[in-house]
Amino acid sequence: GWDNLLAVIPGGSSTPVIPKDVCDEVLMDFDALVAAQTGLGTAAVIVMNKQTDIVRAIARLIEFYKHESCGQCTPCREGVTWLNKMMARFVTGDARVDEIDMIYELSKQIEGHTICALGDGAAWPVQGLVRHFRPIMEERIRNFRQQAHQAGK
Repeated sequence: GWDNLLAVIPGGSSTPVIPKDVCDEVLMDFDALVAAQTGLGTAAVIVMNKQTDIVRAIARLIEFYKHESCGQCTPCREGVTWLNKMMARFVTGDARVDEIDMIYELSKQIEGHTICALGDGAAWPVQGLVRHFRPIMEERIRNFRQQAHQAGK
């Protein structure tokens, strides 16, 4: 049911993810979703429940965009490669908390600076993740560090 909802990507893989609390309030139309800092895009709605590893899900989208990049323009070729590498670190919990701001800034450097829209499509899922799920990212890093510390004892 709705109580198990974690997040929705309302417009396909290239639009920013929104959490349940935003879904509770927003009308799922073009204008309302733009106001909520996402979009209806292709309207290929992706729904994630609370069992979804949202960091891993967004990382998988970035991996897809890295694979799809033609490599013609530097912001996409290099930027999406770095997004992919950094997201892999977040998946394993190997990243540092300050890398959350770094990956967000990297995504902003890609957005609007590519020949086609693929760069934007790769940047926006990361932006939505950081905007709405930063606490989950931080907790994942803390938990990884605690586990690594305990394993080292």
